[in-house]
This record gives sequence, C-alpha cells and structure tokens, in this order.
Amino acid sequence: MKRTWIHHAIIVNEGRRFVGSVVIEGEKIQEVIEGDGAPAAVCDEQIDAQGCFLLPGVIDDHVHFRDPGLTHKADMATETAAAAAGGVTSFMDMPNCTPQTTTLEALENKFKDAATKCIVNYSFYFGATNNNADQLKALDKTHVCGVKLFMGASTGNMLVDRMEALKKIFSEAGMLIATHCEDQQIIRENTERFKQQYGEDLDISFHPLIRSEEACYHSSALAVQLAKETGARLHILHISTARELGLLEDRPLHEKKITAEACVSHLMFCDEDYAQFGARIKCNPSIKTKTDRDALRKALTTNLIDVIATDHAPHLLSEKEGGALKAVSGMPTLQFSLVSIYELVHEGILSIEQLVQKMCHAPAQLYQISQRGFIRPGYQADLVLLNPHKEWTVTTDCIESKCGWSPMEGRTFHAQVEKTFVNGTAVYENGKVNKAHRGQALRFER
Repeated sequence: MKRTWIHHAIIVNEGRRFVGSVVIEGEKIQEVIEGDGAPAAVCDEQIDAQGCFLLPGVIDDHVHFRDPGLTHKADMATETAAAAAGGVTSFMDMPNCTPQTTTLEALENKFKDAATKCIVNYSFYFGATNNNADQLKALDKTHVCGVKLFMGASTGNMLVDRMEALKKIFSEAGMLIATHCEDQQIIRENTERFKQQYGEDLDISFHPLIRSEEACYHSSALAVQLAKETGARLHILHISTARELGLLEDRPLHEKKITAEACVSHLMFCDEDYAQFGARIKCNPSIKTKTDRDALRKALTTNLIDVIATDHAPHLLSEKEGGALKAVSGMPTLQFSLVSIYELVHEGILSIEQLVQKMCHAPAQLYQISQRGFIRPGYQADLVLLNPHKEWTVTTDCIESKCGWSPMEGRTFHAQVEKTFVNGTAVYENGKVNKAHRGQALRFER
C-alpha cells in the first residue's frame, strides 16, 4: 500500500495552525505529525509543502451539475474536474435536473451514474414536491445527504407552495431539509409592477428589486417557523440579506437545529457589480446591496452563518443573454470557491482557521459525514495544498467547467491550489486533473 509523506506544511485543522506533516497510507490519513518529526515507517513518496497550507478538502453542500438531462451545460465528469482543480473533494448535488430527482428510482440512477463519472466524492439530495412527501420515509439516511425544498421559484413541479404539503415535509422528512427561500407571490407582484412601469425587457439592475429582500425574508421566516413548530432539522441555503441574519442564532453548530449557508456569489459580489458583469452574475436569490454583502461577510466570523458553499450553476453564455427576466439565473464558481474565500483571508476579513471551519469542518459536522472534513488519523485522505504566495489571474483556458466561462475570469487571486487529494490519490497536481480517478459515495452517521 502506497505511503505518501507531505512535510513542512502549515497544517490548518480544528481551529489551529502548525507546521508539521501528514502521512497518507492508501486511502487514509495514517499520521499527523506536529513539528519536524519523521514518519513511523518509510514512505514511497515525499512532498515538500514548504510555505503551503495543508487543509482538509473542501466540502460543497450545494451544487447543480445538470446531470442527467441538461448536459449541454455541464455534467458530473466536467464539474468534478472543476472541483478537483479547486480543492473541492466532496459535493452534494441538487435535484432540479431532467428527470428531476423526486423519485427513489431517479435518485438511485443518479448514484449509479456518479460512480462511473465523478472524480471526487458525492451525494445527492432528494427533491420534495407538493405530492411526494410519502416517499421521504423510504430514504436511506446513511446514503442521502438531505431533502431539498424549493419554497420559491424553481423549475417544473419542484415549487412547494401548498401549506399542507410544507407541513407534511417538515414533519416527516426525518433528516436535514435544505431550503431555497424566496416568496413566489412577492416576486410575481414585483415583476408585474416593474413591467407596467418600465416595459417587458427589464434591465438586469431590476433583478434584486424583483427578487427582493422582502421575498427572501418572508420565505425564510416561514421556514424557520415551520422548523420550530415541527422540530425539523432546517438548513437555509444561500442567505442573501442582512435582514435574514436576524432569524438565525449565534450559537455553536452542535447546539442548533436551524443553520444557514452563504454562497460565494453573495460574498464576492454586490449590486454595484451588475454594471460590469451584467447577467453573468444573475442568480437566485439575487445578489443584493453592498450592505448585505458586508453583513454576510461579518456573519462568517460568528456562528450566524455555518457553511460556505457555491450554488455552482453552469449555463452556456448564450443562455445568459438578456436582462432581469430573460437571462437564466446561475453561475459557475466551484473551481474558484476556495481561492475566492481566501481573498477574504488576504483582506483580513476572515482567518484561515475560519475559512477551514466554514468550508471543511462545518459541512462534515452539519451533515454528519463519516470520516471526512478533518485532518485526523483514520480519516479519508481528502486534502488540499494551497499556496498563499502565488498570485495569478483567471483566464478562460484554465476553466474546467463544461460551460467554458466564469464570472471570475480576469480576477487576480493571491493563493493557488497546488494539489488536491481524494481518498489518498492526487487528483489535481501540476495544473492537471487526474480524470481517471473515481470518488466515493459519501456516508452519513445518522
């Protein structure tokens, strides 16, 4: 069994940073050595990580890989290549593909497909609808990451807008419910009002006015109310407003049943950026004001926001043409999530320990993922070497995502992913992705 010794690294793990080394044996972390100590046995490979951070692999709990059925935009193979290049070693994919993952058969087919395509580790949400709550009890809680609930606009029949159905889902899910919270009635009223005033082809600047703070807060407040009434485990996805933070508690993760996620899009952009990027940064919920963005950033330094994810949602650039109503919503950011959030470290907004907590430890704890998310002996060797001394600029030719673009193009970052290990195998090094590698299905200790 191959043994790899990564030494002279700055290891960041469980609230600490220290110079040391990690020994990988096969798929697992064999030793974590603080200081200059040597491994207990001879190693086949040595990696000198002088000056680099060694972090647990990033776990992204919120991606849209478009597979099956929408693979002209993206697929599991291309998007897991993007993940590997960005230091993301595990992901959880959303159900709004074609067919939607709203039946047990569609869910199992997705897992089978992933085993043949995914370079990194994976799990999939089961999508709730107005009519499928009876299937929730049949889900394998050790196999499925959670139930996805669209409480706002979505594709097809995945908008759950009947109170009876919502109460049934919250009462009977029996596992984490991840919610997209936007009130569809408020969005519809805003849309009609602005169309009457300004015409059918609304400029992209209207997007945060249509998908407004009120629409987000009203829906998030309802989700919190239902969770408290039923005792459900609620995780509110992509919080986008300062006002919604008032619904959350600044308490350690293990003390809470209601948690929240912030996404790269809402942390890196604000409404002032629509003038430069146009519909490239159109997403749902919308990117809002600088005040909202800064409040979310500040919340990362507390326990109000528990997890940082991407809501990675590739579209072709041709599908992003138009304004607030015509361009599709969503953007590809997965490959650049770690280096984007490191910019907040570089600017002094976050510490590197806080980054690791929100992107690695907390997702593992929140979802109760087995043996991942930490640098511990016996855990799976999902690791990333991040060089904080390499300034570089994103160019189109480095993008792994199938859609071939990113709103991060042209942006200069102050850190670069050097190597990514998934289950002990280097899946990204020297600028190349090992596309022959296959990740594993995540397991949950529930």
